[in-house]
Formats: sequence, structure tokens, C-alpha cells
Amino acid sequence: MLGRLRVPPTVRKGEPFEVRVLMQHPMETGFRRELDGSVVPMNIIDKVSCRYGGHEVFGAELGSGMSANPYLAFFVLATESGELVVEWSDDRGEKGSAAAKVDVT
Repeated sequence: MLGRLRVPPTVRKGEPFEVRVLMQHPMETGFRRELDGSVVPMNIIDKVSCRYGGHEVFGAELGSGMSANPYLAFFVLATESGELVVEWSDDRGEKGSAAAKVDVT
């Protein structure tokens, strides 16, 4: 699964910075029907996790109330330069991830 991750180009040590992630996914609720009346099976991203400096700094469990291509924004405290990785998985076991380098000054 594809996704886009955005963080500021540089951040100051000890200050929070915004992480924005867009995950490409249909997020089918299981309530929609095809033209022939058959139900479109449920398929949602159910887990999101963010790791920074080897530690999990954000986690979420999503439900069927999210729209297609979910967008999340959250803040992380800048501690050191390194890689920030956001990973997600859906209820069918498919996974996606996006990474960005965080430059702390």
C-alpha cells in the first residue's frame, strides 16, 4: 500500500513537530452494495504505528468510520536526528509504510 509522509525539513531539539501521513486505501465499510446488490466486503486499515529513534511514539486503531485514503496528523517531540517510520496494516493482512529523515538542530 502506498502512502505519503511529511515532516519539516529541520526541527529544533526539544520542540514538537508535526507529522502528516496520507495512506492510499479504499477503506470499504462493508455496508456498500454493488449494482447487482451484492455487498462489497469490509476492508479497512485497522492499525497505524509510528516509530522514531527506534521507539514507538504514536499508535492508533482505526475503524470503519474513516474515509477512503485516510489522512492523519500528529505531533512528535524532537529528540535526535534519525528516521521516522509510519507503518499501517489492514484487516486482510496487507501492510504499507512510509519513512522520512528527521534533522534535529
